[in-house]
Order: sequence, then structure tokens, then C-alpha cells
Amino acid sequence: MRKVNQYCIWAVSLLFLSCGSKIEKKETTSIPVYKDAPYKQDFSVKFSTPNNETSFSRVFMDRNKVIQVSSSEGILRTHDGQFLYPGLLVLDKTYRPLTDMHVKNITLYKNQFVYINDKAVFSNSWAGALYLPHDLPNAFTLAAGNDFEFLISDGTTLQFLSKTKAPWKDTLANDQVQDILFDENSKNFWILGQKSIASFDTTTSELRTLYQKKDLTALTLWDNNLIVGTKAGYFTIDPSSGEQIGSVEKKLPFDEITTMTTIDGQLWFGSTKGAFKLRDNGTYDYYYGKRWLPGNHVTHISKGIDGSVLILTNAGLGQIVFKEMTLFDKAKYYEQQVRNRHIRLGFNASLVDLENGNPDSGRLSDSDNDGLWTTMYLAGEVFRYAVTKSDDALQNCKESMDAMERLFSINPVPGFPSRSFERSGYIEKLHDPDRWQHSSDSQWDWKATTSSDEAIGHIFAYGVMAELMDNELKDRAITLIDTLMSHIVRNDLYMVDYDGKPTTWGRWNPTYVNERPKMVGDRKINASNIIAMLQTAYHFTGKEKYKEKAFDLMDNHGYLDNLMWPMKDVTYAPDDADDWSKMLSESWNHSDDEMYFVGYWGLYNYAFNDTLKAKYKKAIIDHWEIERPEKEGAWNIMTALTGTSNFDLEEAAWYLREHPMDLITWDISNSHRKDIEPIEPNFREQTIKEVLPPDERPIQRHNGNMFRLDRVGRDGTEEYSAGDIWLLPYWMGRYLGVISEPQV
Repeated sequence: MRKVNQYCIWAVSLLFLSCGSKIEKKETTSIPVYKDAPYKQDFSVKFSTPNNETSFSRVFMDRNKVIQVSSSEGILRTHDGQFLYPGLLVLDKTYRPLTDMHVKNITLYKNQFVYINDKAVFSNSWAGALYLPHDLPNAFTLAAGNDFEFLISDGTTLQFLSKTKAPWKDTLANDQVQDILFDENSKNFWILGQKSIASFDTTTSELRTLYQKKDLTALTLWDNNLIVGTKAGYFTIDPSSGEQIGSVEKKLPFDEITTMTTIDGQLWFGSTKGAFKLRDNGTYDYYYGKRWLPGNHVTHISKGIDGSVLILTNAGLGQIVFKEMTLFDKAKYYEQQVRNRHIRLGFNASLVDLENGNPDSGRLSDSDNDGLWTTMYLAGEVFRYAVTKSDDALQNCKESMDAMERLFSINPVPGFPSRSFERSGYIEKLHDPDRWQHSSDSQWDWKATTSSDEAIGHIFAYGVMAELMDNELKDRAITLIDTLMSHIVRNDLYMVDYDGKPTTWGRWNPTYVNERPKMVGDRKINASNIIAMLQTAYHFTGKEKYKEKAFDLMDNHGYLDNLMWPMKDVTYAPDDADDWSKMLSESWNHSDDEMYFVGYWGLYNYAFNDTLKAKYKKAIIDHWEIERPEKEGAWNIMTALTGTSNFDLEEAAWYLREHPMDLITWDISNSHRKDIEPIEPNFREQTIKEVLPPDERPIQRHNGNMFRLDRVGRDGTEEYSAGDIWLLPYWMGRYLGVISEPQV
């Protein structure tokens, strides 16, 4: 979500992709640089109770940073709890008499806890001297004013309590009291009924009805006005005249308001479907689902003195923490996340079978794309090493490179990269058991049917490594480039599996590629990728066979025209097309976007000549233009490698800042929101006019649809790795010089 406005500083310079690099110097241009200043990163610490029957009413944090919750079980306090490791709400036994006093509710006065039970308003602060008896045995709500003054209610009757003023008691005419609010400016109390709003003057003891309307649910003060929540939106009242200002605001994440408050000048809402905060630009930060809250029905929101926001729900407490950090700080956290629980045999892997989001309960999973996700992580670590010369980054590169090399050596097909490998005896428990084969080493099995997205990932990472490494990894990378590309060229531009047949998706041969109508995406993507792969192979090996094959494809088979086909013209296959082409073009393929952009490293950087480089740049910018609505950080930063000054850097930084720290696949729903603007169904599957921030939508990799609104059914069962999702665009941005080092 939008934390603190960041900005770009513009620097006029020569853009180098690396000091001493073989890549040509870019033309003199003005390039934007994101200044990595600290911002407020939000994440949640959650607390629940073992008793599902417990109901909660209010939550507060006192001056000592103790959190207490009033509940049907009495006063609870937080136990343990940290990011990703929820704590508990347990009965507060700290002060023995408190457990016997049958506390009904709680509030704060001078940042100290004040309680109400059937006999009095009292506190353990001020040496216990605050004790104001009342005669409302069913009182359940209270608010603190000035000078130890309190207004309480049992729903029907109101009673004013003070150490110095005469007591007062009256009823709210024909209404039920729901909440009481003290106004620091007027020194009056505001009383929210189910169908009215009244004020109580502590000086004159006058109770005055200000406004009447049905279905009122919440009340707060903001910008010197009364903000009133309802079952269908909120509206504003002038507290002097009682007149409504403007119309009811219903364009909200959800309009059934349950509670409201003002924290540091910002308006917060609770609803039956999550909590949200009004931004300065009129949009909302939305906190929904277990990424943020134990439950979605919010009952109370309050400010923590540590800068956090306490959101009490039907299932427990979500403490939203706002921590100052830079993108570099976030990268350090993500590096640890990957190394701590996402490395399987050197692969960048997902953690699955989690028990309600507990990362310590999961196991590392194999994947169809172990090679691709790992190469994207590996490339990011190479960029990190190029920037920092970190020994840790170098070791990470070596471990993942070991895994990549073994993908080739573990199967019997020369030059063929396996999808994955695993110890023997688990085939039936792995993904796609029918694709797994036994290795000549009886201790290991390997996965066949490798596809083109794996291949382009390999060449991308090895090209980055060959370009930037100053050690033995450089030669190892070049060897793998030559190994894979020799296999493809030798087999007539197919990847040929153990059975001697081309894999379903490893096909770059003109017979296959040009069989697709021009508007079908596979024709363009396969042409773009194979030219990038052949250029990379020629650049690092100097072998003419790669250059000759690339020019044959461009000159004699239309591959240059294919890859230059405008993205706006990629669409559905015509009615007379073959079934395979129709299947390929049922909708936009976001995995193709991923394949294009990782391929652009080799397509642009290793162009055979300046004429081709200019054409490639045009194709890359054309693709980026159509991707701009997604605000995809990786695609924006990868576009920067062309030397263009316009690649939406602020949107890329927005992606990196707004990405959630929590990468667990919690159920996410946004389609119910009334603050988003749906658009007509379309080929690109863009669902709404403006893309939501990454921390409000489902966790997904770069091959996902950023306009996906909902994902349910995997609630807390899997954690994605930040290796490919976040670390790759961040470190590539650092390497390209468009993200600065952290600013103090």
C-alpha cells in the first residue's frame, strides 16, 4: 500500500550496464534514479484465542505498550506474537483482583487503562485512586473526557461521572446507545444511537439530539466534522448545525461500516469485510484476509503508542506495524527468507503444506519450473554480486549453478536440461508423476518434458553470469549456454526429450512457429526468444553456427518480422485457424510476458548490429507500453536496459515498496469492492481500470495476471519465494543504476 511518497532524482550521465562490461556504452541520456530513502513498510502481527466462542469489543495499548482487549471472557492481553508467527490473546492475570471484578469494557485516559464493571469506573493507575461508582449495573460502554470525567451507558441510560462535578443521568430518547465519543475541541461528549446522534455538554449537563437517521453504526471526528458510518457507507455532519455535508460515500472497499476512528489525522474504517484507511488522494489502503487480520469482521480500531494500528476482529487482533525501512532493508529481509526456507537442492522453491500459514510446518516442493524460478533468482544474485561483491551472493550463485548444471548431467540426453530432479522413491508424490524418469544413478530421478520458458530462463541467467562474473562461474555459464544451444540447433530448433521426440513446448522451428497466424502470440514469442538465445550463444562462444542460424531465421523465415509484430495486434486466432492456434490465443498469456522480458537481456544487449539493436529497442518499448497498466516492477526495470529514460521508474519503486512482506497464499477477495472500477471483459484479462497494490491482491509470480482480484482455496497453505518475485527486479535495478544505494 501507499506508505510514504517517494521520488525520483534525475541524473544526466552515461548509462553503463557494467564497468568494464562487454556491453556497449549507451547513448548519452537523462535517466531517472530512484532515491532509496526510508519509507513506512506495513506488516501484521496477529493474535487469536483458542476459544472460538469468545466475542471481542475493544482493544487499546497503554503508555507501557501493554495491549489489552475487552471480551466476553474478561480482560485479555497479548502473549508472544511476531511477524508470521501469531500470538495468543490470553486472560490477563497480572493484577489478581481484576480477574474477579467482572470488567465489561475498557478505554484509555491519559494513555492509561480505565475499566468499567457493574459497580464503578476504575483504574489500576494513579495508585488505584480512580474509582467512580455508578448505578447502571448493565453498563457496557464508556468514554473518557477531561479532568477524570467519564460518560457511560447501558444502552438506554447515560450517566456522567466526575470527581468534581455533580453526577448526571438521563435516557436517550427512543433510541439505543451504541458508542460514546469525546470531543477535545468542544469538550463535549457525542453519543451514537442506532438512529440518532446527540451531544452532552459537561458544563451545562445538556443532552441535545443533533441528527436523526436509521441504521447508524459508527462515529468519529475528523477535520472538525462528525463522520458517521452506516450499513451502507458513511457521510459527514457539521457538528455545529447538525446538517449533513454532501452525499453518502459508498465507493468503499466495503460499505457495511462497523467502527471508525481517526489516527494521526487519517480516517480509519472497520467493516464486515476488513479494515481500510482513507489515503490523501481519496483512495483506500485495504486490509483484508489473514495476510492482515485473523478475521474480516472488524469490531474496533485504535492507535498504538508505538505507531502501530490495532484492529480487533471477530477472530482476534491484527496489529498493523509500520516499520521504517529502505528497499535495501527489505532486500535483506527477503534474502534471509529465501535462504532460510526456500532452497531445495540449490533450486529456488516454494514452501507447501503449511498449517494455517506457519512457515515452520511446510515442506519444499518440486515444480515444473524449478529451472525457471531458479534462473531468475540466480540472475538476481549475480546482479547483487556485481553491485556489492558480496561473498554471500557469490556462494548463493555457486549453489544454484550446481543445481543448474546437474539438470543437464542427471539425464541421458546430451544438452537437454531436465525440469527438475529429486531423490528416488518419491515419484508418485511429486508433481506430474508421469513426467518423471529414473536416472542412471539409482538414488535419483529427473523430470522430462522441458519447455521453452525453462530454456529462455537458462539462457538469461547464464548470459548475465557470463557478462558479470569475474571468476570460474563465467566459464561454467558459457559452457551451459553452448551445451543447451548446441542441443537446440543440432535438433533443428527443437528440444528433444529422452524418447527422441520434441517436447510439447520446446519448439522454435519455422514449421511450428510460422504455422501460427501472425496475431497468435506464440509466433512472436518463439521468434523473439530464439533470436535472443542464438545471439547470446554467439556473443559468448563466437561460434558462427549460432549467428548463421539466427540470420537464416530472420532473412528466410520472417523471424524479424515476427518479433516486431505490434503487441496491440496480438489477439484471438481467426475462425479458420487450427485448433492449436485457437487454444494458444484464448486470452493473453502472462507467462509469455515473463519469457519476453527475461529474453530481452540477450535480444538487446547482444544484438548483431546497431540496426537490429534499434529495431529490438522499438519492439521492447512497444511491449512495455502495453504492459504499463500492470505497473509490473520487473518489466519496468528490465525495459531500462535499453537506455530509455521513460520506463515508469516510480511505478517500479511502487511495486517494490508495496509488495507485502508476507508471501503466504492467504485467500484474497476484491471483487466485492465498491471502490474499484470494473471494465468490460477483454483479451488481456484486465478486470479493473486501475491495478491494485501488490499487498491487496493475491500473491503471484511475474507470470500472473496483476489484475486478478480473487484467489481462494489455498488459504495459508503455501509460501512463495522472494527470490524471483522481488529480489530479481530490485538487484537488476541496482545494477542498472536506476535504484540508488540506501539513503541515510
